[in-house]
Amino acid sequence: MAQIIQWFPGHMAKAFRLMRENLKLVDVIFELVDARIPESSRNPEVDKLIGSKPRLLIMTKADLADPEQIRAWKARFESEGHTVLVLDTRDPRTPQLVTKAARRAVASKKAAQIARGIQDQPIRAMITGIPNVGKSTLLNHLVMKNVAPTADRPGVTKKIAWLKTPTKLDLLDSPGVLWPKFEDQVIGMKLALTGAVKDTIFAKDDAALFLIGFFRNYRPESIIERYHLTEDIFDKENVQILLEITNKLGFKDNYEKASERLLNDLRKGKLGTFTLDLIVATDD
Repeated sequence: MAQIIQWFPGHMAKAFRLMRENLKLVDVIFELVDARIPESSRNPEVDKLIGSKPRLLIMTKADLADPEQIRAWKARFESEGHTVLVLDTRDPRTPQLVTKAARRAVASKKAAQIARGIQDQPIRAMITGIPNVGKSTLLNHLVMKNVAPTADRPGVTKKIAWLKTPTKLDLLDSPGVLWPKFEDQVIGMKLALTGAVKDTIFAKDDAALFLIGFFRNYRPESIIERYHLTEDIFDKENVQILLEITNKLGFKDNYEKASERLLNDLRKGKLGTFTLDLIVATDD
């Protein structure tokens, strides 16, 4: 990989400390993962922090992800013992769906509390996930009003805050957190493509070449149709394809501008639904 992608601002270290301090106050962790990168968007540091605490794994941005891959990842996560909810956070049923799934995730704990005579209390949940995974959008749906700032870029939420919902959930919001070092730079590139790291810290042409290389084997027709390329374009090297796209877009030799267009088209769904972390089906 031409460039090493790293991003670990000071507020993330503080967020981890605050999460660790507040972990004992919650019944369940809502771990949000981007359905376009279900594995790459799981923070290994958060996994260590959570330990055996009950969790609800929420796959966000399902409307942008490959439906077949969503089903495959949901099955895999469930086979690992997780309670899983696939969610398009624009769905008006979101508050009810999340609350119902949260109750499933803490069912045994709540049953034990009731057996000890502890009254049924609101479920207290901590929301975790990488930057730009959709935490603030989810919070606004659950609270049913705009209480958390949202933007299609990482790093909008900078502090921890408690919020109450009409469906008897007490939510502890937290900033999006990445881990200090990406051991696998392919994961770093996938995070870059989906907007989990700031666009200013990686070269967009590197990301565009990675994107082209991925779609070469995944869904080449999406690139061909979107940019009006010839059917044999993927006989060429990725750099040549990027230059051809640059020309088709009317950007002359400004491949950096074309690279930015490619990234924006991918993120806005103009290349169709996609999943960068692939589970390959095998014959039984």
